[in-house]
Amino acid sequence: MYSFSTALEGSLESIEPRVIDALKDEGFGVLTEIDIQATLKDKLGEDMEPYKILGACNPPLAHQALMAEPDIGLLLPCNIVLRTVSTGVVVSFMDPAAVLTLVNRPEVEALAQDVRQRLIRVRLALGGDFSH
Repeated sequence: MYSFSTALEGSLESIEPRVIDALKDEGFGVLTEIDIQATLKDKLGEDMEPYKILGACNPPLAHQALMAEPDIGLLLPCNIVLRTVSTGVVVSFMDPAAVLTLVNRPEVEALAQDVRQRLIRVRLALGGDFSH
């Protein structure tokens, strides 16, 4: 599996700041925000439910990873998806331990486990239904 998720009641607009705050508590900043709903409407004229991709980064951990493997930037930042469903919002986290195994370097694997634990704590801080 390459992700883990939680489902929360509420709107994407009300949940996104909670996600960003929980990420900050674990040392992450949001470098990028892609509004898929707006992009598909603008570029294709297609309607869809609210859907955003946040690109989160913990600078000290990213620096360590880049020093160990310069091309690891291809796998950064950690993506978090917020998507609206009928019961609220599903927040999905890229599992860095799964993705960064592609690098096959022990020092990167240890960093990936650290990042994974931090993101799991973010998910726990948000609460919700972890069966997603």
